[in-house]
Amino acid sequence: MLDAEEVRTFVQGTVHFFETATGHAATVGSPYLCIDKAAVVQDYAGVIGISGNREGKVYFTAPRGMLSVMLMCMNETDTGEQNVRDLVGEVANTISGNARRDFGRNFIISTPTICDRTNAATAAATSGRSFVIPINWRSYAANVVVCLQ
Repeated sequence: MLDAEEVRTFVQGTVHFFETATGHAATVGSPYLCIDKAAVVQDYAGVIGISGNREGKVYFTAPRGMLSVMLMCMNETDTGEQNVRDLVGEVANTISGNARRDFGRNFIISTPTICDRTNAATAAATSGRSFVIPINWRSYAANVVVCLQ
């Protein structure tokens, strides 16, 4: 079962990124358990593999519209594919960095893999139940998905 502190580490990093990068706070929605094992994936995902004391994946997934507006809030006028993917990577790297800081040597955390809808479901697929945490920002909703065993 997931530890509340583990989940908090992943969520706090994401919320902090939104406020720092865009100047607009994000809120955390009501978490839920995804028991059908289907990956919860939007247009883009940054997938982090975790091994060591716990095994599994953590990923950030968001719709393109949200990512484009985030880029504009960051004064970036180019909202093309590469910048959108880079932004997903920045969010995933922030989550990954917080996990390294908080979990230390007990966890081995991979470099994030950035995916779009064509391959995100495969990259994010897990063998267990996923804990889905909605991240609401402006009128958009992204998710942080944690599946650790």
